[in-house]
Amino acid sequence: MRPSERAPDILRPVTLETGVNRYAEGSCLVSFGHTKVLVTASVEESVPPFLRGRGQGWVTAEYGMLPRATHTRGRREAAQGKQSGRTQEIQRLIGRSMRAVVDMKALGERQISLDCDVIQADGGTRTAAITGAWVALKLAANYLREEGLLTVDPILDQVAAVSCGVFSGTPVLDLDYEEDSNAEADSNFVLTGKGDIVEIQATGEKRGFSQAEFEALFSLARKGIGELCELQRQATGG
Repeated sequence: MRPSERAPDILRPVTLETGVNRYAEGSCLVSFGHTKVLVTASVEESVPPFLRGRGQGWVTAEYGMLPRATHTRGRREAAQGKQSGRTQEIQRLIGRSMRAVVDMKALGERQISLDCDVIQADGGTRTAAITGAWVALKLAANYLREEGLLTVDPILDQVAAVSCGVFSGTPVLDLDYEEDSNAEADSNFVLTGKGDIVEIQATGEKRGFSQAEFEALFSLARKGIGELCELQRQATGG
């Protein structure tokens, strides 16, 4: 039995609340159980220097955890003067995941920046951030079209993410912190709405894991991401 008493193939309760920031062109407060991430999308009418004059846009992301997002207070990374390797790895993952489903030419010479701030962490912060970031990104693209700044939707597909792992010998979907910290194997799957693979991160934590176990985790991820994509469509009205 899982600590949460969920069946192996059941997500935690997931909510995607939009319009939570009055200033951002797109915003979403995403909750995977007790994990909560605030995502804002900001449109900037400029692109990084390496893209100037190329007639295409850019999507990037930043990620951070608030000091009391976990059981004990952590120092703000700004106060330490540098980002951790974990923070850099996660925000690059979020950016890659979003760019995989955006037509940069259709976006034009503008950048959408996605700020993902973890309010509360109970496992799966990167997967929650990716799932909520797509919602904020889609809302920002809708804003650009409503304002007449774009004539076509630059969003080509959905993208969402979920964690899976082997816990007490059983493949399970959407690990919370207790499961994640005791998992025999841990993985994060990022898939598009069509089911294409954007990224898979998989690690044997306490032992190696078999191909059969990996395929079971992949199957769980496909099921979970299908459910997350439906929640994204409901949240964005599409």
